[in-house]
Amino acid sequence: IDKVKNCKKRQRRSLYNDKGVRSIPKLKPDEGEVPVLNVSYKLQKISPKSSGSVCQLLHEKIRDAYTHPQFVTNVMKPLQIENTINQEVQTSSGGELQRVALALCLGKPADVHLIDEPSAYLDSEQRLVAARVVKRFILHAKKTAFVVEHDFIMATYLVDHVIILDGVLSTKNTVANSPQTPLAGMNTF
Repeated sequence: IDKVKNCKKRQRRSLYNDKGVRSIPKLKPDEGEVPVLNVSYKLQKISPKSSGSVCQLLHEKIRDAYTHPQFVTNVMKPLQIENTINQEVQTSSGGELQRVALALCLGKPADVHLIDEPSAYLDSEQRLVAARVVKRFILHAKKTAFVVEHDFIMATYLVDHVIILDGVLSTKNTVANSPQTPLAGMNTF
């Protein structure tokens, strides 16, 4: 009985990290090597944690990118970051914070960009601009992005492939279908 209890404790430990959050246990690949990838992640919920200005935040987090002429032209200007550059992060609106968060995510050197709800807090025009910025940046930088988006117009513009999740999210019953074309994926959804 003690061996069974210890086994169950080990299993539980491998599924939850030190904060009690469910995580994937480290598994060895069936064959080959698993590459190490740098990931840049834009959270769904944006909360202003920086106490300085937008300029200070950008300088601290993505100094090389936000001073590079191509990044300024392709990301900063279309997202109208220059309009908020001297504002305090704490007093910025949701839309301003969203645009800064997108610039921060795209400005970090990464192999994969995980972008959760990039359209949140943006008006319809800003959503289209943000979609164009993300798509253009990913294509030109030859990187990969996984975008979680519920705005159909923005999602349709952004994607090359769609993965539909079936079931109740965050449960064992959730199933991810194989990637599909946008047309097939949207029709399935």
